[in-house]
Amino acid sequence: MQSLFGKEIIMPFVSVPKDLGKVKTKVAFNLTKRQIVCFGLGGLAGIPTYILSRGSLGNETAALLMIGLMMPFFLFGIYEKDGRPLEKILKNYVDVRFLRPSQRPYRTDNGYAALVRQAEFDKEVEKLENKTAGRAGKKPPVRKKKHSGRG
Repeated sequence: MQSLFGKEIIMPFVSVPKDLGKVKTKVAFNLTKRQIVCFGLGGLAGIPTYILSRGSLGNETAALLMIGLMMPFFLFGIYEKDGRPLEKILKNYVDVRFLRPSQRPYRTDNGYAALVRQAEFDKEVEKLENKTAGRAGKKPPVRKKKHSGRG
């Protein structure tokens, strides 16, 4: 691009993501609050373990133990799939794999079938009332029909 004075102007290029909902606010050191908290907890778990165990286990083994303790915290801080953090993914996996039944049959709630069953139950109750009233020599009770609430 040329300016009025014949010199070439270099325009800076900045990439802007299409979905601004995926943009995370960085707090310090180009890390989000979540990452800082997870890394801090990893440091609180790993560094004292290394310091306390290096005398008895040796430096190399203590360092491996420290890495093993800190790695889950780092994974929870960094890993994210489809906008969901690792703990939500693991919770969903445990729910689907262990807590809920593996086969869920498809069942519908048929309102008409429920009304038919209720009518059959009412007829059966009426028969039983007539039968018991006939044994006792009484006149069978008069049942009031339920008003459905429709005009």
